Amino acid sequence: QVQLVESGGGLVQPGGSLGLFCAASGSIFSINVMGWYRQAPGKQRELVARITSGGSTNYADSVKGRFTISRDNAKRTVYLQMNRLKPEDTAVYYCNANLRTRMYDPVVDYWGQGTQVTVSS
Repeated sequence: QVQLVESGGGLVQPGGSLGLFCAASGSIFSINVMGWYRQAPGKQRELVARITSGGSTNYADSVKGRFTISRDNAKRTVYLQMNRLKPEDTAVYYCNANLRTRMYDPVVDYWGQGTQVTVSS
């Protein structure tokens, strides 16, 4: 059983900062990519940022220069620092991990339960 547990999020004013934290636990052999996605009401889920086990990162154009993703491979955690937040960043944010539960098993995506981020004055 694999679990992704998120923390952080909440309500913040425009221009403010928030951090999102996610820890993976359970029967995990290796984690390839960890990342954050978000889904706003009436919209599809979209990639926010992701990071490989080697530290390579990808960001959505809308968050480049404002958000920073980091990861601790040993602790199986991923962190998203969000600065200069905008109302359009309001969404439910989901942690994602692309991982193997055993050495020769295929890579599978796992998801956290989601955490609400609201940017409003």
